[in-house]
Amino acid sequence: MPVQIILRSDVDNLGRVGDTVKVKPGFARNFLIPQGLAMLATPSNLKQFELERKKLESKMDAVRSEARSLGEKLSAAVVEMRVRVGEGDKLYGSVTSAMIAEGLAAQGIEIDKRRIDLDAPIRALGEYAVPVKLHQDVIAKVTVQVLREGGSFEEEIAAPAGADVSEAAEAQEAATAPVTDQAQ
Repeated sequence: MPVQIILRSDVDNLGRVGDTVKVKPGFARNFLIPQGLAMLATPSNLKQFELERKKLESKMDAVRSEARSLGEKLSAAVVEMRVRVGEGDKLYGSVTSAMIAEGLAAQGIEIDKRRIDLDAPIRALGEYAVPVKLHQDVIAKVTVQVLREGGSFEEEIAAPAGADVSEAAEAQEAATAPVTDQAQ
């Protein structure tokens, strides 16, 4: 039997501040009420909520405006992800929301990786517009450029035309091997 509650803040997939909604008793008792997101819709709580409604709405407006300003920063940001690729420009691994969040953090924009809405990890080179849900009303798009990093595929391209790929790899290893002092 559902219980009726008053929402004290915006709750995804449920409602906005001040909405009176019906939810299952366990959801209200175990999550919404302890988190301070809702209160039971009793006559006394309805009167009390009307008194604090203006405060909560102004607080939520401030949160929305902050999300909008962050959304403008994100829309202007370009995150470059340098990844290793193999033959046919296939990525080793993929670009995930956690990697995008780290790239944004390097630019001074802190975003929780759960707010980055990737349907599936990025597995190809290119430019992508990735949605970031900052608020129930504010969804910004950040540009993610997936670019090639120096790696085995580029070494194959750089190998001389007549040389075998394994010979080129051995020459590369010899050139980058640390020099040891043999005069002891």
